[in-house]
Amino acid sequence: METVKHNLWTRDFTILTLGTVVSMLGNAVAGFAIGLLVLDKTDSVMLYALFMVCYSLPRIVLPMIAGPYLDRFSRKRVIYSLDFLSSALYAVFFLLLLKGFFNYTAYLLISMLMGAIDSVYSVAYDSFYPTLISEGNFTRAYSVSSLIYPLSTAIMVPVAGLCYKTIGLAPLFLFNAVTFLIAAIAETQIRAIETHIKQIKERFNGSRFLQDLKDGIAYLKRERGLNAITWFFFVMMLVSSICMTLALPYFKSLNGVDGVMQYTFVMGANTIGRLIGGGVHYFFRYPAQKKYNIALFVYIFISFIDGAYLFFPFWAMLIFMLVEGMLGVTSYNIRISSTQNYLPDEMRGRFNGLFQMFTIIGTILGQLIAGAIGDLFPIRWIIAVSMMITVLMVFVIIVPNGEHVKKIYNVNV
Repeated sequence: METVKHNLWTRDFTILTLGTVVSMLGNAVAGFAIGLLVLDKTDSVMLYALFMVCYSLPRIVLPMIAGPYLDRFSRKRVIYSLDFLSSALYAVFFLLLLKGFFNYTAYLLISMLMGAIDSVYSVAYDSFYPTLISEGNFTRAYSVSSLIYPLSTAIMVPVAGLCYKTIGLAPLFLFNAVTFLIAAIAETQIRAIETHIKQIKERFNGSRFLQDLKDGIAYLKRERGLNAITWFFFVMMLVSSICMTLALPYFKSLNGVDGVMQYTFVMGANTIGRLIGGGVHYFFRYPAQKKYNIALFVYIFISFIDGAYLFFPFWAMLIFMLVEGMLGVTSYNIRISSTQNYLPDEMRGRFNGLFQMFTIIGTILGQLIAGAIGDLFPIRWIIAVSMMITVLMVFVIIVPNGEHVKKIYNVNV
């Protein structure tokens, strides 16, 4: 690996990064806390999985719809507006929990609203972030991006586990409201000119929207490398969501509250691994001609780790998750930095929207499968069999399109 030294920390990049760090401190704990609350109140894997599905449902269609708009209008404005809205929503959640209110149907609806916000925000952020990266710094920038969520998770998930055992989950949602408010205020100060915004005479009506959407789909179809990556990650997210949906119920079934704490430590080991891997990517870059082969190795090796770790003692789980975190951030960095560098700016919103739509559909299918069979079969064996599907898909989807994927991955960015 060769050392890289470039100027990355421009004013706007720094503001967006710091704003994201602050909001992620709240966001990292939200899914865990809400999911744990529902699992606690219902004591049903099926209802827990259904809750997670409802969070993801808006993310099937909204990213695809948001893409064409975000390729023509201000992505920055969407980002800070949605952070203000998230702050208000978490404040409402805090008040409901403070009064002891729990209604499963009402929480499902709130969950869907949160999913809708997150789906549009993700497309806007993924499309805006690359425009703030100075030339030659994509790998370093995405190493920073890859550190944000793991660092937030490493800090906040153990805190959530401690709150669960002591004072309850309500204060966490007040914390979320405050962090999103701070992030939104910071993001309003970004001054970057969004060059993708087209000054056109025609009105952006339904006809123009449909044409832009068709152009995005046609672009994805003719780009075989991007197409293969998208379909592979559809399968990967399907399988991963089976594993992630069943992991918490598995640990909770072992020792109740103590099992939940074991879960937080195991996931914490994974985030520490991601922090280590992200640090490596910040200071070094892998040789361009080897990035495709490295990604393939990681896809396969991680699948074996995820399929096997629950069969081992607790101390071994921690080691496996540490290694997986280090490898996982490597494949993430290679994939996202390469694809975002490859995409033309005026097409980023549509591709990111379609990519997220496919991966969310995979996630929802995985959650439904987990909910349907999680109470019927041993969880460890469900996860083991599922991860072997990912290994198979490497050779069915990625390898046959290897030359096209290499054009995207094997580039210095």
